[in-house]
Amino acid sequence: MKNHGRLRWNGWGRLGESFLATRARERAVLEELRTLLGRDPAPRREPAALDDVRLPPCKLAPEVLAALRAACGEDGVRTGVEERATHAAGKSLPDLLRLRRGEIERAPEVVVYPPDEGAVASVLRLAGEAGFAVVPFGGGTSVVGGVEPRSAPGQTGAVALDTARLDQLLRLDPESGTATFQAGIEGPDLERALGERGFTLGHFPQSFEHSTLGGWIATRSTGQLSNAYGGIERMLVAARVVTPRGVLRMPAVPRSAAGPDLNQLVLGSEGVLGVITEATVRVRPAPTVHDYRAVLFRDFEAGVATIRSVVDAGLPVAMLRLSDAAETEVGLRLRRDPTRRFDAASKLLGALERAGFGAERALLVYGVEGRDRARVRRDASRVRSLARRHGGLSLGRGPGRSWRRERFRTPYLRDWLLDHGLAVDTFETAVPWSQVTAAHEAVRRALDGALERHAGAGLAMAHLSHSYTDGACLYFTALWPLDASAELEQWTAIKHAATEAILAAGGTLSHHHGVGVDHLPWIGREKGALGIDALRAAKQSLDPGGLLNPGKLL
Repeated sequence: MKNHGRLRWNGWGRLGESFLATRARERAVLEELRTLLGRDPAPRREPAALDDVRLPPCKLAPEVLAALRAACGEDGVRTGVEERATHAAGKSLPDLLRLRRGEIERAPEVVVYPPDEGAVASVLRLAGEAGFAVVPFGGGTSVVGGVEPRSAPGQTGAVALDTARLDQLLRLDPESGTATFQAGIEGPDLERALGERGFTLGHFPQSFEHSTLGGWIATRSTGQLSNAYGGIERMLVAARVVTPRGVLRMPAVPRSAAGPDLNQLVLGSEGVLGVITEATVRVRPAPTVHDYRAVLFRDFEAGVATIRSVVDAGLPVAMLRLSDAAETEVGLRLRRDPTRRFDAASKLLGALERAGFGAERALLVYGVEGRDRARVRRDASRVRSLARRHGGLSLGRGPGRSWRRERFRTPYLRDWLLDHGLAVDTFETAVPWSQVTAAHEAVRRALDGALERHAGAGLAMAHLSHSYTDGACLYFTALWPLDASAELEQWTAIKHAATEAILAAGGTLSHHHGVGVDHLPWIGREKGALGIDALRAAKQSLDPGGLLNPGKLL
């Protein structure tokens, strides 16, 4: 079971880890941000200590707690402040703003760790009898308020059901290329179990180190290497879901025409229909060759054209990630190492600017993986050839290796920025190819205006992160100085502007972050009234008492 004592209760990841490894780099980054924002960052602000957090005592009756202990074991029922605070929020910006102030508006009455599927069913039965909500909790990495412990009117409170003890590989079928896991297994443990047997799932979201298989399914997640492996919906063969009315089972077969696929009902369900306890997924032989490189383009549009060419040609790439001019510039500035007397990369980029790769330049990082070195080399070469047709200049393996080395570390930067009074948040969508350029410009323009109006300054940037035959995901990042007296009001206004611009540009409300609380006001715009009615009917059928994750998705 995961050790919460090693994790930040009010930030990202493990204690003692950071994105910026040295004081010299921290000073250099602050100087770059001062230049980019045109103002000095705020003095360092220390977040509240856990010892300063005060939570009301658990409201559940002693006999209910005793029944939960009978189901989950003595160590599987916890009411301490640290445990409850750790399960009081996810990792969205508003979550962290509240937690860093030591303000926990809602905390679970208790945190339970069921050891098996039967215990999960017992917790749901007790919830129905005692009138409390149950919030399924995997890694707690939701960035849209998906694990906030809300309760519905008339309920005693909310209980966090942590799936950490459901963390085993149950079966591997190498002939069929499938594996069955308990759903609470975290990414590194899942890949380790498969890697020891020569396989991989290939699902690597940025939250990989701390998120779970059940969470990936419940949020309809996609990983950084989706060009090769697809999103979790392509990987899922079958799931087992414990609902208040019983266990919902899907058959573990390659395909079925026996009516609508119930897997699709579970994918993206965000814990409102049941608790995912087990899943069978498609796995592949683990690649032994990894070739990651970068190409620089004169502008974002040339990079987009290259990605479309690669996708149309059917090249077996693992990843294509294109940063626009703003993100390229910020990335280059933040990666400069002041301890180096001679910065070869900066000198090279200076020369390239004189060669026409100037203010609008855009950086593409791409990767090819496999088990045949010659084939990987050939496919990587074909990508470079297509890039050259669009004016791209190869930068070699260095930037690709850097991206691969640091790809799970970027979220640590957010905590450091908050320490210095700077907020950063992300907004993502997917649009057809015919709307990519217009959507990119429209959302960037909306963010620029919102940052100026509500923060007085800020940076808006984007990258194209996942690509398909018919379109792509655009992933926007905004950074702004916080107003200590109106932090949540700032975020709300900026979030509203970005989301309205995304929908006006024809994009989806979310490509992979999900709905949770933060996107709930707009869900009807995407699904339509009849679609929402259909989802509510499924909720009523599986969870008629409204026990599961109230206030999310529906």
